[in-house]
Amino acid sequence: MRVYTSPVKTMKINENTLLEGHQVLLVPYNAEHVPRYHEWMKSPELQQLTASEPLTLEQEYDMQKSWREDDDKCTFIILDKQRWTDPGVDKEQCMIGDVNIFLTDPADTSLAELEVMVAESSFRGKGIGKEVTQMMMHYGVAKLGIKKFEVKIGLDNKASIALFKKLNFREVSLCNVFKEVTLELTVSDSVQTTLLNNMSYMKERDYKDACSYRQEVTAQ
Repeated sequence: MRVYTSPVKTMKINENTLLEGHQVLLVPYNAEHVPRYHEWMKSPELQQLTASEPLTLEQEYDMQKSWREDDDKCTFIILDKQRWTDPGVDKEQCMIGDVNIFLTDPADTSLAELEVMVAESSFRGKGIGKEVTQMMMHYGVAKLGIKKFEVKIGLDNKASIALFKKLNFREVSLCNVFKEVTLELTVSDSVQTTLLNNMSYMKERDYKDACSYRQEVTAQ
């Protein structure tokens, strides 16, 4: 396992990384993903669930660039694996959400806030959120040396709160002003062993090679 002691350039480590799970693929958040992402974030429901403000398309492109280039951020777009492997489905139609990590304390690069969004409602309630969360935690621990994860969830988002509690996150604070709860998980040796063992099926691939292969299959 490679552990980083500084955030400098670490968050660009995933710029050509594809992570493959049972149900999903996690791929770098590139400019080609922005139009569909922008459409998602017009939804008042998603704005409420993610505590986000609506942005213009130009602002969304700026945000995407920030997530790709800033040293304290790491994000993946979630793709439906079944759709991705179907050459008849457009790449944009494979997108179902996003997941990201960002470092919240410059003095402690082992602490990261985790966010997961399954934007397409038809894909909720199928265990995708759980798989994506564990995949991202595995990546954060194994590649970035994360030792503690934190999540902030709106009090109305009961499903997400239940998910993280099932993953052994514990509630550490409740903010009635912002109507959100903060949960944390310290990556002890036992937690790390369990996480890495549970996600042993996850594969890391070269994103460009995977895209080239898909294009070749689509063209046939």
